[in-house]
Amino acid sequence: MFGVTANTKNSLFEIVNLSAELESALIDKLNESDSRYLKDLKINLSNSLKATSLTEKEAYLLAFSAAVNEKSEVLIKALEEKALAVGADQKEINEVVSCVSLMNANNVFYRFKHFLHAKEFYQNAQAGIRMSIMMNPVLGKEFFELLSLAISALNGCEMCVTSHEASVKSHGGSEQRIFDAVRLVAVVKSLTVIL
Repeated sequence: MFGVTANTKNSLFEIVNLSAELESALIDKLNESDSRYLKDLKINLSNSLKATSLTEKEAYLLAFSAAVNEKSEVLIKALEEKALAVGADQKEINEVVSCVSLMNANNVFYRFKHFLHAKEFYQNAQAGIRMSIMMNPVLGKEFFELLSLAISALNGCEMCVTSHEASVKSHGGSEQRIFDAVRLVAVVKSLTVIL
């Protein structure tokens, strides 16, 4: 048997604050057949959460945002608890949820506009989507824009990614920070697929 040791599975779960008793049919199937991917995922999560360009709180808020975006209830609960444990407060948690929800509306709308870029009416029509939470975010403008960029990358909206990348940089964020944030949410998404 090639299976992952219980320690590998447990340490993977520990990284994202999941209970060792949590059952996952897909993780168990991977465990029974091939240890390489779960070991890789554990390393990818650990490395992404420890990126030096992100504080621990920022990393767990970004991970939480990916769980919210992917509607992974078990991971939402676990990562919210972890983010609170490393210094986030409830206002920041609520703002992450609000940002993810807003980005889902914007990502659909602006992808639509991008798809029909040659149609003058759609390009000139006002969006009519209220976005007041973006004006003075609790999380700070740079991090809110970084969060918006990461969710837009998950949702595949080129227009939003381009816009938020420029905004993060205009507020002092680095390309390394952007890279690390997007890598982190991508890795968390990969975990949601097998939970």
